[in-house]
Amino acid sequence: MPEWLDWDLWQGPAPRRDYQDNVVHYNWHWFWRWGTGETCNNAMHELDIARWAIGGDYPDKVEARGSRMFYTDDDWEMYDTIETTLHYGDIPIVWEGHSCNRVKKFGRGRGTLVYGTKGAAIIDRNGYEIYDIKGELLHEAKAAARSATTDTRGGGPLNALHVDNFLGVVRGTGTDLHSPIDVGHKSTLMCHLGNIAYRTGETLECDPSNGKPVNEAAAKLWSREYEPGWEPTI
Repeated sequence: MPEWLDWDLWQGPAPRRDYQDNVVHYNWHWFWRWGTGETCNNAMHELDIARWAIGGDYPDKVEARGSRMFYTDDDWEMYDTIETTLHYGDIPIVWEGHSCNRVKKFGRGRGTLVYGTKGAAIIDRNGYEIYDIKGELLHEAKAAARSATTDTRGGGPLNALHVDNFLGVVRGTGTDLHSPIDVGHKSTLMCHLGNIAYRTGETLECDPSNGKPVNEAAAKLWSREYEPGWEPTI
């Protein structure tokens, strides 16, 4: 264990276990004790845009199928390839996660494709493109401020804009949150539901008023096990 690491504090609310040298700093993502896989790591960004595009709140059904397709001789607990479908009535939102296969689609490594009855829109962190039903480009726009993770890790123009917006709300300058907490909750829950569907191997039937699954197996994963003293209280 590195001398600079406070392993007890690093584990946060997770039940304690002995130090593991392939976890700190990044690879904790791939272990259920601490992480939530690529679904809550990266899918969140694209799923948020898709949910915003359809004007949906909570799904009524969620399916997920995935597995370890690549380096299967390591101790990852997560999938590296997955397809998750969240149903909002007759409208499905599908996320494809393939961490170890970097093939690009539409010239992009990531993004959101919205199919419409008269055309389609492709949105990513750097702008968007609008196409007609025949696939002809009608309009495109590039973002003035590039994403934090496009150029750097942990900082960038968009991060600064979000922090400035948040601080403005705290100071009471009349600014509204660009990303309200309840909206963030709805998009984050999409990811948790995808992971729960994957872990249970079941199609989740959800209450569309709050997104909570009614499956018995899913109910066991609705909350986590906490280290004593770290349980949140409301």
